[in-house]
Amino acid sequence: MKSTVEEIRKRFDNDVERFSNLETGQSATMDAPLCMNLVTSSAAAITPQARNLLDIGCGAGNYTLKMLGHIPNLNCTLLDLSQPMLDKARQRVAAVTSGRIETIQADVRDADFASGSFDIVLAAAVLHHLRTDTQWQQVFSSVFTWLRPGGSFWIFDYIQQSSPVIENLMQQRFGEYLAELKGGGETGQKYRDSVFAYVAAEDSPKPLLWQIKLLSEVGFVNADILHKNGPFAAFGASRP
Repeated sequence: MKSTVEEIRKRFDNDVERFSNLETGQSATMDAPLCMNLVTSSAAAITPQARNLLDIGCGAGNYTLKMLGHIPNLNCTLLDLSQPMLDKARQRVAAVTSGRIETIQADVRDADFASGSFDIVLAAAVLHHLRTDTQWQQVFSSVFTWLRPGGSFWIFDYIQQSSPVIENLMQQRFGEYLAELKGGGETGQKYRDSVFAYVAAEDSPKPLLWQIKLLSEVGFVNADILHKNGPFAAFGASRP
């Protein structure tokens, strides 16, 4: 059995500071700083006249802050399960934008916005918590509706590999990365094991190409893969 939404929320409530470093991003994800820059610079390039941003699973606000570095003073809607994360994100974002800030404590599966509400939607390290194919279809379809024509949807996430053999290889690489992150040895191994434990309990990722196909099926166009390293990928697409 996977963790419930409430169990995931409680873990994030107690982990705010780990998600509050703009220089490193979420360090347990590979190439986090690079992908923050790639996602937000691509969103700005594709949607340069953007005024309204939705950040799904915003955490402490890193991606929104990076986005504001490219397009200042956006109106920012911040959505997250965790109220402490939202409080931290609002504090940080308010310091750098004169735009409107709205925080919403909710699961994206329960969120509801008017059609065409946003120019850019970001989803960083959040969609892997979706469970069924139906939920993935629902969320991708909802984001398509929430975007105005010409808007864009950008994702950085933990992914599954299509081949079981490659999945094992990428998990080995990820484990080596995690252990090295904490200096190797017994300390690194314990950290690796702790991350793998909550990944096994909480996450149900989908392959990158499966998600690209789903983007097309719900109506998105011009999908681009910005970066892939191990079990992480950055990619996005536009609403025509």
